[in-house]
Amino acid sequence: MLDQTRAPIYEALEKLRRQRVVPFDVPGHKRGRGNPELVELLGERCVGIDVNSMKPLDNLSHPISVIKDAEDLTASAFGAENAFLMVGGTTSAVQAMILSVCKRGDKIILPRNVHKSAINALVLCGAIPVYVNPEVNKDLGISLGMEVSSVEEAIRQNPDAVAVLVNNPTYYGICSDIKSIVKIAHEAGMKVLADEAHGTHLYFQPDLPISGMAAGADMSAISMHKSGGSLTQSSILLTNKGVNADYVRQIINLTQSTSASYLLLSSLDISRRNLALRGEKSFSKVMEMAEYARKEINSIGGYYAYGKELVNGTSVYDYDVTKLSIHTLGIGLAGIEVYDLLRDEYDIQIEFGDVSNILAYISIGDRLQDIERLVGALADIARIYKKDKTGMLTGEFISPVVAKSPQEAFYANKISLPLRETKGRISGENVMCYPPGIPILAPGEEITEEIIEYIEYVKEKGCSMQGTEDPEVNNLMVLV
Repeated sequence: MLDQTRAPIYEALEKLRRQRVVPFDVPGHKRGRGNPELVELLGERCVGIDVNSMKPLDNLSHPISVIKDAEDLTASAFGAENAFLMVGGTTSAVQAMILSVCKRGDKIILPRNVHKSAINALVLCGAIPVYVNPEVNKDLGISLGMEVSSVEEAIRQNPDAVAVLVNNPTYYGICSDIKSIVKIAHEAGMKVLADEAHGTHLYFQPDLPISGMAAGADMSAISMHKSGGSLTQSSILLTNKGVNADYVRQIINLTQSTSASYLLLSSLDISRRNLALRGEKSFSKVMEMAEYARKEINSIGGYYAYGKELVNGTSVYDYDVTKLSIHTLGIGLAGIEVYDLLRDEYDIQIEFGDVSNILAYISIGDRLQDIERLVGALADIARIYKKDKTGMLTGEFISPVVAKSPQEAFYANKISLPLRETKGRISGENVMCYPPGIPILAPGEEITEEIIEYIEYVKEKGCSMQGTEDPEVNNLMVLV
């Protein structure tokens, strides 16, 4: 077992700071001297270690010293064979996973409620998606997990597929039976990729659902900056036994910056150490706070903060109780409307609101008084703004009709048409609410009346729309 009290990148930066090296390299602000306003914003200690790769600090593209040591410690802490520190967010980690196993024309089995990064990876490599459309909880308006029987059927019908991708967990906390999925996929000769953007904590608290590496997944993308405490945009890619880590590094280097930020790298190093030493205790506290908040919110009336009671052994195999997901239609307000009220009237910023739910992200930096303030604000909103819920939509997922591969559609000749005139056409772009970043439409999918109505509804409710060339989403790009 490696010494998890060490933080090699952090230690090397502290040593560099004491050496008072004169910089004739980039970045051009030269430890902040050339940009005093930046120093005023971030502080001298921060700007002073915003440095370039150099011999004592190693190089992320080809690590051989302190970064390599930090990656080895990370792999050990997460129970993986290898780990890669990522400075392009979990988007780059998800795309590196897919690009590592898929080539043009290869099939990959995945749930349709994937993050846009996965579909964009298919645009890049030309792989063909085989969607396992998840069951939907119509009352809550959320997609559930991949059922093992559905994955088995997809594998039976597509024995030439090269990989299966699993969300572990979903944004809302839903977990599939990833261990069984790994078993049947491996028996069919397929790799298993785990999108664990929302699952860092699963590795450090035994009472939480099983992690991707523990379940035997071949690769896993970890958003360390979400629940793990590192700086925004810093993430980790894990690989298990049997994966060619040297090839994965080459794939990562196709798109990753050659000027990796040492602020991000050191934050990963320090956060890994923190979780390895104190993670179990920290996430036990997070679980307690989330369960307390769930109980208090459900006592208000009108809201439903859902949890482990959703577990059914199939489409909801397990539930991540740190996710404070709250159904809001009982008070006659869409999730995005509650989101806006919390921010604009109560100065509370939650993670996101969709048409029927909100998500308050609880992690190691939260305090009980913050939970109390959120609960009080939600009670206030229910008392002041509650209205009749007649006519409100609940659906979060519409099963797509895939007509072209994402790559073929994205690069095809396209024209821009008003939204109402696109029925029956093939989309040439993504359309999504962000967060959570799950496309309503992806390139290559047929545009139906139901999808048009849903886009109009979420626009009217105030969801932040992304993915389209038209920033107002009045027009869509469709294939000629």
